[in-house]
Amino acid sequence: MDAPAFSLGIEEEYLLVDRDTLALTEAPKALLAACFAELEDQVSPEYLQCQIEIGTRPCPDIATARDDLRRLREAVSRHAADFNLTPISASCHPLAHWRQQHHTDKERYNDLRRDLGGVVQRMLICGMHVHVGTEDDQLRADLMRQAGYFLPHLLALSTSSPFWQGIDTGLASYRISVFDNLPRTGLPPHFSNWQDYERSVQALVDLGVIEDSSKIWWDLRPSSRFPTLETRIMDVQPRLEDALMLAALTQCILRMLWRMRRRNLRWRIYENFLIGENRWRAQRYGVTEGLIDFGAQKIVPCAQLFDELIALIEEDAQALGCLAEIERARLVVAEGNSSSRQRVAAETGGGTDEGRMRAVVQHLIDEFHEGL
Repeated sequence: MDAPAFSLGIEEEYLLVDRDTLALTEAPKALLAACFAELEDQVSPEYLQCQIEIGTRPCPDIATARDDLRRLREAVSRHAADFNLTPISASCHPLAHWRQQHHTDKERYNDLRRDLGGVVQRMLICGMHVHVGTEDDQLRADLMRQAGYFLPHLLALSTSSPFWQGIDTGLASYRISVFDNLPRTGLPPHFSNWQDYERSVQALVDLGVIEDSSKIWWDLRPSSRFPTLETRIMDVQPRLEDALMLAALTQCILRMLWRMRRRNLRWRIYENFLIGENRWRAQRYGVTEGLIDFGAQKIVPCAQLFDELIALIEEDAQALGCLAEIERARLVVAEGNSSSRQRVAAETGGGTDEGRMRAVVQHLIDEFHEGL
């Protein structure tokens, strides 16, 4: 069996804030024009006018992805500075209110607002998507079915949205709560093969419910544009190196599952009811309370869980040249992910709620610019 490319593509959504007030600000047309002139189709507006999206080129390895993602982050930051703005890369702005935001006047986004009603108006959230090249359709269907088990693990490492409209939600990822209000979200269904997936999508297309599979927003889906599996469950990362860690883990997990398949083995398929419980634990706690090991039938601390995962995919990381990146997961578990760090930053902001949230925004600005 020929190995898939396992190429990487990373998409990130950023929020634009005023450097002085730290409030969300709509992207000026001149800012978007400057970004388009330099980055061309690697940058685009997002649903809300205070957002901007970037995407790397297809990258053969993590080193190439690092160079491209750093270049994109630096360019958006540099052009934003000309307007006294700066990007932050967190899934929710700690203070902003969705009622005060305006959606981008673009056909796709106008259609979303019309079709989805009130739930789409609260979409003041940002995500990170990782594409991994898997050209064979049947393989994509098979890997999607097995990889669902690991989606809560990726979410737990990534959580970066504990605050919403000035309050601590008690969750590590409030973004998931907002996004799950949309239809066709959550864990991917279990399809036996590629034909089952295509028939299900085509049933909705034939009914006129969706135009194509791009309106399916599962946590993991076959891309509608590229021969890739697209992992969408993760909160976006303030730190560049954490984004690369998540991309490398995603790439290695899929390669590990392919490697098992080549030996006529496969990962056990658990019902989404059970995987959903781990998804909730990741959303609620991040990396602080552990996830369920269904084989062992117990809750396992994240430090142990990710030691075991890294051992499982170490061979794949060596083959793909990303061993250092996946080992960073241990550091994130030990020192805390973004949701944990944001809560620490809030304590430096003084006695007022607004002061605490402003301290978090400044913290997110500083982390975005690490290593640029």
